Amino acid sequence: MVTERNDNQFLIQGSILAVASLIVRVIGLVYRIPMTRIIGDEGMGLYSIAYELYGLALILSSYSLPLAVSKLVAAKTINREHKNTYRIFVCAMGFAFVIGLVSFLVLFFGADFFANVINNDPNLVLPIRVLSPTLFVFAIMGVLRGFYQGKNTMIPTAISQVIEQIVNALVSVFAAYYLMKSYSASANIDAYGAAGGTLGTLIGALAGLMFLLFVYAVYRPVLRRQLIADRNTYLDSYKDILKMLVVTISPIILSQTVYHISGVIDNAMFGNIMATKEVTYFDNAVFQNTVPGSLYSVENIRDLMGKYNNKYRNLSNVPVAIASAIGAAIVTSITAAKVKGMDNVIRNKTHIAIKFNMIIAIPSAVGMGVLAYPILDMLFPGANQLEANYLSLGAIAIVFYSLSTVTTAILQGINKLKIPVINSAISLGFHVALVYFLLKYTSLSGYSLVIGNVTFALVVSILNWISIEKYLEYKQELTKTFIIPTVSSGLMGIIVYFTHLGLHKWTGSNSFATIIAMFLAVIVYFTLLILMKGVSEEELENLPRGEYIIRFLKWAHILK
Repeated sequence: MVTERNDNQFLIQGSILAVASLIVRVIGLVYRIPMTRIIGDEGMGLYSIAYELYGLALILSSYSLPLAVSKLVAAKTINREHKNTYRIFVCAMGFAFVIGLVSFLVLFFGADFFANVINNDPNLVLPIRVLSPTLFVFAIMGVLRGFYQGKNTMIPTAISQVIEQIVNALVSVFAAYYLMKSYSASANIDAYGAAGGTLGTLIGALAGLMFLLFVYAVYRPVLRRQLIADRNTYLDSYKDILKMLVVTISPIILSQTVYHISGVIDNAMFGNIMATKEVTYFDNAVFQNTVPGSLYSVENIRDLMGKYNNKYRNLSNVPVAIASAIGAAIVTSITAAKVKGMDNVIRNKTHIAIKFNMIIAIPSAVGMGVLAYPILDMLFPGANQLEANYLSLGAIAIVFYSLSTVTTAILQGINKLKIPVINSAISLGFHVALVYFLLKYTSLSGYSLVIGNVTFALVVSILNWISIEKYLEYKQELTKTFIIPTVSSGLMGIIVYFTHLGLHKWTGSNSFATIIAMFLAVIVYFTLLILMKGVSEEELENLPRGEYIIRFLKWAHILK
């Protein structure tokens, strides 16, 4: 098996992007705390539904561009075809301009349809229209990010994501406060609050784009020298490049659309089905002045969607950012290995990527499940038990979304682009049928969405796993990838639960007890993982600053 450090540079690049992604997700959590206080769960419900629609439109228009461009650029860069990589960049930029503009216009002028017909809520029109120009900005930004990633550097993408989110956070909170105050007498005040949040997304995207353009201006002299040095006489025509781009993008779009459309469908089904049902036992306690036997109101539905999307899904998506980052890095790495026909290297990278993700995802799921209420109460003071139940029940989705994300990236890297589409479509069909049944014929209410969220990712993970075994002739090692991390996480969960309980009773401060418990969780888990030989010294060397990690662990007598 190939184990040289250079063969695992994708893990270093992926770790850089993962750190940035985690910072972005943490900032996203932090700014939603004042946002929730300013516009409430109903306003956050509007914001999250508008964002789901925007997310779907983004996938259909330009979400696939970074991956597609990076894959094509990486394949040419490995052979030093710099002129062809530049042609790919130019062609992709033209494509992004057209598709980004069209998608922006469709979402802007179709806002009434999406709000009233799809979601049965006219207050969605304003936040959707404010958010729609972001589609054009992201299309241009996606090409730049993909170009840099194809050149095997994640740093511009990582920094731009952090800049984008910081600006997003500041503008969202300020705009939400200003608009809520300015339109306090309006009947649809929640819509103005949600529009403030979507305005932050737009301004943040513009800030990220400005940084990427600055990087491109700095990089142009290097690019010019590469073009001059390139003696390749065969140049791909722009027509051929466009075909390659479309062929690469289409299955990725379909896969990501199927992957993310479940959220839009869930919102639509929940809004329409719950409007015909009486308030259930599970939800009655969280609504004020609810008359027994009354139907769910629009406000009740917004409130529940705010709790589900803003708190459960937003929190559970934080650890999945690591899988997304590793996935983005491994696509270009596997593509380069595929061009050279290095099948053993591809299998080694697959092993490392899956194992690395499970080592992070499993304890994250356990920790979030065990500390669900303390974490929610720390971030969103006044959080109720219903929200904590969502998080405890659905925390296992972290593992399945992480696994499905990285396995999808591996399949895309080996040019099996249609397989994730098929697997996601099968899972979506099962998901829609299950959630519809639970909403229509049970009293589970929001729990139906949580169950559907977990099972969707589970089915994709299983199908992707089978596909990787088939196309790579590969078997994942199970003990160190799944069993040891699960045992270590279980023991960690027990220790952390009682630690938080004791500290909370002793100090009376939930925030202090939660923070200490979370730090202890990291120490306990990785100590157990290493003592149980779940990670070898050789694997630690492949991490960023791996030599310093090993030196510290030996100093602490954890690693011998």
